[in-house]
Amino acid sequence: MLLSVALIVLTALLCAKIAQKLMMPALVGMIGAGVILGPFVLDLIDGTILEVSPELRQIALVVILIRAGLTIDVEDFKKIGKSALFLSFIPATVEIIAIVIFAPLFFGISLIDAMILGTVLAAVSPAVVVPRMIKLIDQGYGHDKRVPHLVLASASVDDVYVLVLFASFLRLGQGDTLSFSGVAAIPVAVIIGVFLGLLVGEVFVRFVKHVHLRDTVKVLIILSVGLLFVVLEEALHGVVPISGLIAVIAFAAMLLKRHDVMAKRLVRKFEKIWVVAEIALFVLVGAVLDLKAALLIGLMAVVFVILMLVFRSFGVLIALLGSGLDKREKRFVVMAYLPKATVQAAIGAVPLAYGIESGQLILTLAVLSILLTAPLGAALVDWYGPRLLKMG
Repeated sequence: MLLSVALIVLTALLCAKIAQKLMMPALVGMIGAGVILGPFVLDLIDGTILEVSPELRQIALVVILIRAGLTIDVEDFKKIGKSALFLSFIPATVEIIAIVIFAPLFFGISLIDAMILGTVLAAVSPAVVVPRMIKLIDQGYGHDKRVPHLVLASASVDDVYVLVLFASFLRLGQGDTLSFSGVAAIPVAVIIGVFLGLLVGEVFVRFVKHVHLRDTVKVLIILSVGLLFVVLEEALHGVVPISGLIAVIAFAAMLLKRHDVMAKRLVRKFEKIWVVAEIALFVLVGAVLDLKAALLIGLMAVVFVILMLVFRSFGVLIALLGSGLDKREKRFVVMAYLPKATVQAAIGAVPLAYGIESGQLILTLAVLSILLTAPLGAALVDWYGPRLLKMG
């Protein structure tokens, strides 16, 4: 296992550097490293690591949500207005509906599997979008109408919205019946998750204000609490509906609301953890990709992903109606909402691990969407951001 860990880290770093030299996001290289080391090519990753890879991806997902929660400022939403709210769910909803309609026609999968596929593909990537929005903010672009702020705030909530739907649809795919009570349980789970996260966040803030802890210890506690939320959701399944993922992000958001100085310090700590989590996430999702399965669906899959991007872009434009943004600024937001990566890598292999009939297809399309949209979205934002957004 030690040899596998060493090979994963070194190969991932090398491939990430090569990808960056080719003007692509580092995560594309990491996926390539996983494919090379995985069981379908060189088979150099210890089986024990592959067995626990779903748990490792779950940890990475919790890290993603904590980072998002620590940056979601309710005041930003108030300043930006309804456009931020609409961008948080309309583009993803439009894309999911399109996938539910077209995926059975393209691939012959069931309605439930199409719903799961929709939630896997629909999220925008914070790993690609967030650093680029921060860079534009620092350079002073789009500050007048807070366009980068709009994308930054909405993208994080977009991910949470999609993940909640994914968890709900996955349960249906595992045999839960589609009933009124099952549908009604979704908003109940969200409400309970929000309440639980806010409550625990308030308790934690009061605790750290009275008990001195090093930031490193706080990070470990926060990460552990996030994992416990996820475990609690599984333990109470069928008894009390609760969204552990919502609880994670509400918990982190409460820390920012009640103790912003601490939260801003902890974001930097979690960014360091993300360096390790990112390697595990993207390498391991590349490792479980069956290249033969990917080649079988080939061009049809590419056409499908591109078609879904068209619907997503249409959803972005709907969300921006009445936003006050001009045509150039709207074009920028459309581009910023193209990249997919983080969430797709975190949950793309989950349906396969849970025995969903179309699990391999879902994983293949998830990885393909990353490879197609992450470099494209990153390049468009980097090139057109300074050209489409006004200074100041």
